[in-house]
Amino acid sequence: MQVTIESLEGLQRKMTVALPAEKIDSAVDKKLKQLSKTVRLDGFRPGKVPVSIVRQKFAAQVRSEVMGDMVESSYRDALIQEKVRPAGMPRIEPVEGADEGGMTYAAVFEVYPEIESVELAALEIEKPTAEITDDDIDAMVNKLLEQRKDWVEVERAADQGDKVITDFDGKIDGESFAGGSGQDMEVEIGAGRMLKEFEDGLKGMVKGDEKTIDVNFPEDYRGKEVAGKTAQFSLKVSAVREPRIPELDAELIKSFGVDSGDEAEFRKDVRANMEKELAQKVKAEAKNAAMAQLLKHNEVAAPQAMVSDEIKNLKQQMAQNMGQDPSNMDLDSLPDDLYQEEAERRVKLGLLVGELVRIEDIQLDRARFDNTLQEIAATYEQPQQVVDYYRQNQEARSSLEGMVLEDQVVDHIMNKAKVSEKMLGFDELMNAASK
Repeated sequence: MQVTIESLEGLQRKMTVALPAEKIDSAVDKKLKQLSKTVRLDGFRPGKVPVSIVRQKFAAQVRSEVMGDMVESSYRDALIQEKVRPAGMPRIEPVEGADEGGMTYAAVFEVYPEIESVELAALEIEKPTAEITDDDIDAMVNKLLEQRKDWVEVERAADQGDKVITDFDGKIDGESFAGGSGQDMEVEIGAGRMLKEFEDGLKGMVKGDEKTIDVNFPEDYRGKEVAGKTAQFSLKVSAVREPRIPELDAELIKSFGVDSGDEAEFRKDVRANMEKELAQKVKAEAKNAAMAQLLKHNEVAAPQAMVSDEIKNLKQQMAQNMGQDPSNMDLDSLPDDLYQEEAERRVKLGLLVGELVRIEDIQLDRARFDNTLQEIAATYEQPQQVVDYYRQNQEARSSLEGMVLEDQVVDHIMNKAKVSEKMLGFDELMNAASK
């Protein structure tokens, strides 16, 4: 077997493999002999068909099968021989001019980029942090009470923050349009679930009022048939309701899981939950900052085959996040360009993280894995069942091991980089958009 490798554009390689006729003929003869022991032909007993007869009938078919098998096996052997790591499946192309009875083919594929070192010392990572104050706890308690609010009907004009029950009928140039009408619809003024002009149009209306308002649809409105147009909405109000926030008494505190009904204990419980959320957010933001700096200071090429696979993964994740079954969607109809940048980022980070694990010989911390598993299990009603599931399910266990190992890599980066802390308010940090 003769092998030559040619570098093409970027990470592409073209590997030409020549297989001699004698090797192919030998494999064909071997397979024909095996076939003669199992083939059934009229006039011959099973296992007694002469090889010459089998050759006459099946030589072409067997040669085709053998050549297909030899392309697959010789491709693997050639990669090992030449110490090449392909990134993705090859494109096999026949090559003319092979010796009589022999075969020559070319395999075109991408290789993993060579990463000689990963720069960490130059990384400057800003790690956000925050302290939980009494004011933060007050705000969280108020938010929890807000979630338990009731809506009480009132005999007054609707205002900001009220909920209005309305029938509406919209027309553009006197014609109805899809989604432009509704009955007994609940509209919370100021919630932003409807266009602002629509919500504001309900202000000042009382039960039984009717009026018509103009609503301008933005140019970038998701409904293209109405985008940039003005609609006239006929409104009829059947009820106006105002929010009533409950008092924080013992019974309500018990409904939050604090059996004693004691307010001090409740606030302590709220603080504990806020501290958990804060720790998770700080960890996530630090990781995002570390990964952003890792990419900034380490140039690496992303094999397009891997990027294409990651685009498919992102499309499937998008479908699942929408509550859809990816197998029932035409994901190919979604433009790859929407996911290209994020897919490239993920592939590059994966390559750099993998290389860091190899270069720095970062081994999975089993104690950390066990602690992480226990933390996850503790959030379920039957923790032991969750632990058993991860122990017995290899795919789930491998996924969790990868997550823990990635956390270890982030810790390694933070230890090597220049890290500074930025103090933020609790609410500011928790609502910060990840970069």
